[in-house]
Amino acid sequence: MKKNVKPKKKIGQHFLSDDNIAKKIIDLVNFKNHRHIVEVGPGMGALTDHLVDSAKNLTLIEIDNECIEYLEKKYLNKNLEIVSANFLKYDLKNFKNNEILIIGNFPYNISSQIIFKVIENRDIVSSLTGMFQKEVASRICSDSGSKTYGILSVLTQLFFDVKIHFDVSPNVFNPKPKVNSSVLSLQRKKSINIDCDEKLLFKIVKLSFQQRRKKIKNSLKKLDILEIILEDSIFEYRPEQLSSSEFVKLTQIISNEPI
Repeated sequence: MKKNVKPKKKIGQHFLSDDNIAKKIIDLVNFKNHRHIVEVGPGMGALTDHLVDSAKNLTLIEIDNECIEYLEKKYLNKNLEIVSANFLKYDLKNFKNNEILIIGNFPYNISSQIIFKVIENRDIVSSLTGMFQKEVASRICSDSGSKTYGILSVLTQLFFDVKIHFDVSPNVFNPKPKVNSSVLSLQRKKSINIDCDEKLLFKIVKLSFQQRRKKIKNSLKKLDILEIILEDSIFEYRPEQLSSSEFVKLTQIISNEPI
């Protein structure tokens, strides 16, 4: 069995090499609350080593064939499933339950896309725990009024409670990334009250932050909103000043007219 797999820059691999950090991440997981654990990009199994004996149903999703070969040999007699796939293209409905935990040392180049996929599949994914670039983790958890508050913040916080648990130095990875990392968790909200057209809501959030320095009434000109509706004071704010719930209110106001 090959002892090491060489990390591949083109797919953003940075293998976690500190077992203490791996343990700290796994300690954040309450295994009783999840019917299925899905690890994204397990690499050489730094997290998997601690998951394999704790998770009743464990699936590893890995895109790198060399890693897959390594993992198949390493966990030959263990009760887990290894799927060769691009997580971003994989249909999570294959798991057929609504209590999935997504976990991983996520490749930085697709970490935001992973969050958007989790939001899209929030009826299936109940929580996420993983490693992100510190800057991205900060954006996800930012409050309104912050310079880092944006699309990722609003859409994630509509459906999930978010928390940064601890920061991680580049020194615990092979190769060392040029940025610091943070371990973040998302927990699906027990009560989600999105009483509006969700498709329109997503469109409004994205349009608003495309011109974040402009007032809402200017950044949403593409929607051709009636002047009488634009008289509402909410249109005088900039997008970074609105909370996620206020974006819901904004969508309700706009949807009262035909668009």
